[in-house]
Amino acid sequence: MPRFAANLSFLFTEVPFLDRFEAAAASGFRAVEFLFPYDYAPDDIAERLKRHDLTLALFNLPPGDWTAGERGFAARPDKFEELQQSLHTALPYALATGAKRVHLLAGLADRHDGAAALAFRRSLTVAAHFFAPHGIEVMIEPLNGRDVPGYFLDDFAMARDLIRELGIPNLKLQFDIYHCQILHGDVVMRLREMMPVIGHIQIASVPSRQEPDSEELNSAFLFAELDRLGYAGFVGAEYRPRGATTDGLGWFAPYRNIEA
Repeated sequence: MPRFAANLSFLFTEVPFLDRFEAAAASGFRAVEFLFPYDYAPDDIAERLKRHDLTLALFNLPPGDWTAGERGFAARPDKFEELQQSLHTALPYALATGAKRVHLLAGLADRHDGAAALAFRRSLTVAAHFFAPHGIEVMIEPLNGRDVPGYFLDDFAMARDLIRELGIPNLKLQFDIYHCQILHGDVVMRLREMMPVIGHIQIASVPSRQEPDSEELNSAFLFAELDRLGYAGFVGAEYRPRGATTDGLGWFAPYRNIEA
């Protein structure tokens, strides 16, 4: 059965961030993920994980000035120094928490711009080699233009091809089912075809990005398909609850307390 990770940037926001670890564990999650940990000390996050017997599945590398609209550096030729610094900023968090996956954000750029494409390839190579000695995988995630207009990496086939071409063992695809359905549709066939390069999966309903229990996708079928495909990684629950987080966890009942 799938191993779900509660995304603490989206779920349990009724309580302060550091208290969300306890809330996730109390609801039966054995793993968590989140966008950015950088407002807190690595040891503080590690202590919450240990206290509540949680595994940290994934977090994002620093994105730049998020409130000003920055969404990463990887495809920005003018931001390579910031990209390098972001790796050093993130590493202590990964080491303290035991996280084995980090998501490298591409940033806002035209994917048909040759300079941006070269910068992205360079950034992926540098980041993957930086984290490899620590046993950490680097994820890249295509994002749809409705949620993130102008995002460089907006195509799953492009991400797959780049991962295959670079051939770096710890460079993987973060397959967000919500983004894939909006960008391309045909989610199951893409999962089947891309499974060899997938390192992490995320889920939400489409189009509302709420609990994965309704709307366009048959989530129970998708979760069973992941078992059929032999996927052994985490599935991040990255959605915006319709109301209180705990009121919308009916979809999660069959998967509670599965060991991470």
